[in-house]
Amino acid sequence: MTETEYQQVIDELERVIQDTRATMARFESTGMDEKMPEDYDKLLVILDDAVKQQREHTQAMLRR
Repeated sequence: MTETEYQQVIDELERVIQDTRATMARFESTGMDEKMPEDYDKLLVILDDAVKQQREHTQAMLRR
């Protein structure tokens, strides 16, 4: 991958991270995190995965 391609992936993952955090905040503000804990847990998994992937791509880009 080129540096530009890495950066595009990193930027897209950042959008996923921000969108997921916003959804989680809406869940929390409406009490849905307690009413729908399985769905909230799925959001946590998505967030964790996106952060890990972003870190991996950042490290790979820096090693180039």
